[in-house]
Amino acid sequence: MSNQIHKILDRKWFYKFELPNGKVTESYLPDDAQAVHTTRLEMMDSVLNPRFEEKWNDITAVDLACHEGYFACHLAQKGTKVTGLEARQEHVDDANLIAFGMGLADKFYSKVQDVHEIDEQQTGKFDIVLMLGLIYHLENPVGAIRKAHALCKDVCLIETQVAPNLSGQLDWGNYTFVKPMMGSFAIIDETEDTHGPEMSTTGICLAPSIEALMWIMKKVGFKKVELIEPQEHFYEQHRFKKRVMVAGYV
Repeated sequence: MSNQIHKILDRKWFYKFELPNGKVTESYLPDDAQAVHTTRLEMMDSVLNPRFEEKWNDITAVDLACHEGYFACHLAQKGTKVTGLEARQEHVDDANLIAFGMGLADKFYSKVQDVHEIDEQQTGKFDIVLMLGLIYHLENPVGAIRKAHALCKDVCLIETQVAPNLSGQLDWGNYTFVKPMMGSFAIIDETEDTHGPEMSTTGICLAPSIEALMWIMKKVGFKKVELIEPQEHFYEQHRFKKRVMVAGYV
């Protein structure tokens, strides 16, 4: 165990993990960006704690694009059995190292899996589905949201960067036949950044408007969809709804 702890502490991470010995990992993110993580945790807990209080040991969760396992470990510390699915092998290795170092290897493990290729017949369904910081790095966010619904038994939390909304009527084949716009997507170019550990794996990214995200979640089958309202101390992007977290219930 001590060799693993030294391995963890001898490098920088995306997150600040607090280890059982009281040591905290060094993050390569600037201090003013750390609030994005604490804000996400607070938003998560505001939905999940009252819903699963005193039931955590009976709950299962999947973290889609779990990265280094920060949010999965948070749930595992509560007693939840968590599966992390992640497209990049280096993140899987990091997440499993952190789980071991935090004494959570019996509660959380990660494996390589692209979100679009998940077979829910093999993985089964989970009480909690996390999809944090993922869909705005994808060229098929609707397919990913469909997959999240297919995996979900109870509640799904989607956190994402969002784009400005477009609304109104759109000519649909002929000027006499129009359809209402239900939301919009912004196209973001990460084609030169796919080598980055926190970037898209394909480079073409679609960021939804809030209205688009909530409409899509309802249309793929979530019975109730709620926007988690920001608080004054949240990360600035969440405060101004440039990023949002939305809860979908099956």
